[in-house]
Amino acid sequence: MTKLFKLIAVSEGISYLVLFFNMLVIKPSHPELYKSLLFPFGMAHGLLFISYVLFAVMIRKVQNWNLKQFAVIQVASLLPFATFYVERKYVKNA
Repeated sequence: MTKLFKLIAVSEGISYLVLFFNMLVIKPSHPELYKSLLFPFGMAHGLLFISYVLFAVMIRKVQNWNLKQFAVIQVASLLPFATFYVERKYVKNA
C-alpha cells in the first residue's frame, strides 16, 4: 500500500502542475483547447487528490507519522511540488 501511495503522491503532483500549465500557458493562447483539456485533467486531478488524502489516512499508522507530520502531509496536497517532497521525505519502506 505504501508503494501505491508513493505513486499517487507523484501522480497528484504531476496532475496539479498539468492543470497550472493548462491554465497559465494554454488558456491565453488557445481558449478552445483549454476548455477541451480542462475536464479530463481536472477530473483526474480530483480523483488523485481524494486518493492522496484517503491513502495518507490509511497508511498513517504503518508509517508511524505523528500529528505534526500528518498535518504536513495533508497540507502538501494543496501546494504545488509539495507532494514530491512528501514522497521523498516521509514515505518509508516502499
